[in-house]
Amino acid sequence: MSQIPSTSTALPSDLLNSAAPVRGSLDSFFLPRSAAVIGATDRAGTVGFNLLSNLLESKFLGKIFAVNPAHDEVLGLKAHQHIAEIEGAVDLAIVVTPAATVPKIIGECVDAGVKSAVVISAGFRERGPEGAKLEEEIQHHLRRGALRLIGPNCMGFMNPTIGLNATFSRYMPQKGSVAFLSQSGALQTAILDWSRREHVGFSAIVSTGSMLDVGWGDLIYHFGDDPHTKSILLYMESVGNARSFLAAAREIALTKPIIVIKAGRSEAASRAAASHTGALTGSDEVFDAAFRRCGVLRVQNLADLFYMAEVLSKQPRPRGPKLAIVTNAGGPGVLATDSLIATGGELAALSTETLRGLDQFLSPHWSHANPVDVLADADPERFVKAAEIALKDEATDGLLAIVAPQGLADPTRVAERMQPLAHSSGKPVLASWMGVDDVAGGTAILNAAGIPTFSYPDTAARAFTYMWRYTYNLRGLYETPALVEVPEPSDHEDVEQFLQGIRRSRRTLLNEYESKRLLAQYGIPVVDTRVTENEEEAVARAGEIGYPVVLKVHSNTVTHKTDVDGVRLRLQNADQVRDAYRSIQSSVAKKARPEDFAGVTVQPMIHRDGYELILGSSVDGQFGPVILFGSGGVMVEVYRDRALALPPLNTTLAQRLMEQTRIYAALQGVRGRRPVNLAKLEEILVRFSRLVIEQPWIKEIDINPLLASPEHLLALDARVVLHDPMLSAGRLPRPAIRPYPAHYLREWKMKDGAAVTIRPIRPEDEPLMVRFHETLSQRSVYLRYFYSLSLSARVEHDRLVRTCFASYDRGFALVADRVSPETGEHEILGVGRFTAIRDGEAEVAVLVTDRWQRHGVGTELLTSVAHVARSENFQRLSGEILRENLATQAVFKKVGFTLRPMDDPSSVSAHLELWPGK
Repeated sequence: MSQIPSTSTALPSDLLNSAAPVRGSLDSFFLPRSAAVIGATDRAGTVGFNLLSNLLESKFLGKIFAVNPAHDEVLGLKAHQHIAEIEGAVDLAIVVTPAATVPKIIGECVDAGVKSAVVISAGFRERGPEGAKLEEEIQHHLRRGALRLIGPNCMGFMNPTIGLNATFSRYMPQKGSVAFLSQSGALQTAILDWSRREHVGFSAIVSTGSMLDVGWGDLIYHFGDDPHTKSILLYMESVGNARSFLAAAREIALTKPIIVIKAGRSEAASRAAASHTGALTGSDEVFDAAFRRCGVLRVQNLADLFYMAEVLSKQPRPRGPKLAIVTNAGGPGVLATDSLIATGGELAALSTETLRGLDQFLSPHWSHANPVDVLADADPERFVKAAEIALKDEATDGLLAIVAPQGLADPTRVAERMQPLAHSSGKPVLASWMGVDDVAGGTAILNAAGIPTFSYPDTAARAFTYMWRYTYNLRGLYETPALVEVPEPSDHEDVEQFLQGIRRSRRTLLNEYESKRLLAQYGIPVVDTRVTENEEEAVARAGEIGYPVVLKVHSNTVTHKTDVDGVRLRLQNADQVRDAYRSIQSSVAKKARPEDFAGVTVQPMIHRDGYELILGSSVDGQFGPVILFGSGGVMVEVYRDRALALPPLNTTLAQRLMEQTRIYAALQGVRGRRPVNLAKLEEILVRFSRLVIEQPWIKEIDINPLLASPEHLLALDARVVLHDPMLSAGRLPRPAIRPYPAHYLREWKMKDGAAVTIRPIRPEDEPLMVRFHETLSQRSVYLRYFYSLSLSARVEHDRLVRTCFASYDRGFALVADRVSPETGEHEILGVGRFTAIRDGEAEVAVLVTDRWQRHGVGTELLTSVAHVARSENFQRLSGEILRENLATQAVFKKVGFTLRPMDDPSSVSAHLELWPGK
């Protein structure tokens, strides 16, 4: 554990490089005060001409400069020889010169203090090794300064809000609330053309290019904070910095929909995407798991990308997957049902009360079920009344209204009467008005009222399922998990030395005994396994265990025992053990090599009246370690009933992983069979994920089978493969989700000697945070938040998740945790937190419960916050304190903050430089 001085910010050096440096914001791209086109020319039809023309003809109010050493003037502007000749600061440089010249130009931009650059030029890693070398030269210059870069090999970007067109496309879309980020410039051009016809507006359009610097995470954070953006749409071919993307998406998806279409689902498409971007695309199953893990909604076609942006901006997310369909035509209702079921939704089972209510006014020949077919003779009043009743049913999570222009239906009048249902129930309402001219008036009314409309009912049903999937993903992220006390390995150093010893012997495969020993260290139950080197020893161990027993080949080289016929089951006596020993030895010699036989293991014969599961992990090229769960046994590759997830897991995420498989229904109990202990199985998954995170030298690990029955959960067999011994520690794959930063945990004693743990907060702490807020006086609340805040408001789940479910990327909270001697339960005495607000700066705050104020808790928390912020490479901390809050001011001064008066006479500001003199 780190040692932190109690009252000083003189911090140890062991953690100072534990995180990537905090890079600058992207405001200089999207809100620049000046822009320079490097490579500007007055030769019509060139990229340099189009870019400068677009800037000059747009409504951009900033200063515009042209840079071209071969010209004195370009399009009426003085042409500068180099970027350094421009007087004053340049926020944005747009580079359109040949690829070979770009590294030198970027170096000049860094030296000139340019804040941001977008490189339109192509000819980099997508062209091979020579292009990749150019990118390395650019990276070298970026590391010298604070310049941020979009591209290379991109189309540029637009900010319609301020009229900025930094692309070579002539068309500027109208203002809107959608940020569209694309790895394909050609697709961006097509979307621009489509948006012009459909009158779709954007808050920004960005072509990301090769993402040499600015990646998905940077852009998601920026537009997540942008007040003009309500939803973020992505066309993705590769993920780039997976950890940055997932951290940003997990945080922003809570408040703004992030909708992605990922190219490369098939192997052929994946190869095409790799060729196009110069990056490898990962397994599509892993991408699905990653999107679930961060709350992103994945759609399958471009139309759905924009449909869902509209739907999620107009209607609330459903609480469940059950849809009620009201239609005046049977066929469209059937199509909608097929689409709903095929995409994972469900038809709501309408209650008896609802059915009786519909019977009272609908034709006797109505469908008497969901979909509610009101028939063609239903007038607008009857249609809307049926929709209202179906929507109110407690079994209904949403409503789809379908109108075909037939019979007594008047699409416009129905739409007029549908308007009050738009936001009356807290459930989503969608509509499919089928046709063109006859329904145009009705669709306009519905859209204006906030009810999204679709030309086809199957598309509308699919949109509802997407809405539910989005709810499901977010719920998995932010449901409070149960705390799993994962036992510490009896000796962490022993585990490390154990694995390092195997590496030093140049082995990469652990034998079964070694694998089970590793699992047992993490509290994963394993079957008793004893290694023997001869027949008589095998007989002796079998007698100790008790018959019947199992013999398995013991080998440091055999990967799959069944491949060499190396397993014998249900052995009842010593003679059968001897025969089995000889048989296995002979079989290994024939099907492998005699030296591959190192004896056998003897294990009790476990009655397999349960389910054989597989729990494993392997490494994905882009996302690092990935957890696999599903149906196991020898037929695992035949059944292919599996699901993937990214570690680390908590109990909620473990449950979500299991829910993705077909065997999960059986585990809950079917046909009179008792369920397995799912809570215990969740714990095993959590412990397994911790093993995977904490032991990075593991390349692959399988527990197969993991026997699951009502009586027990038991690992019957295990296999562990380590990374190549020649691989250096610095090149080990890292998890895409940052693990819990346990290295910031430390013990501290209060003035009275009471033991307190200072540690980063975790999702499982939400109940403790509720109790913490219950202990606060209104005075303490006012001094912390600057206004009164009721207890119910302070402990709302949606509010606490912002503190407890941190991604540890843009700051996080530390808690002072104490075990109460009276109750034996944990209690939080205080919370200190820091949150990124601008380039290298974080806002800081501390709150201590009334009972433990003036015991040094606030000082210790603030000191720890400063330590962590500096270790995370933040440059400075700042805060605001009420002038009357003298106690907190004293704490900040003690830790080293400088206090200054503010324009607001009621407050003072506090500042701490974490890297003074740097």
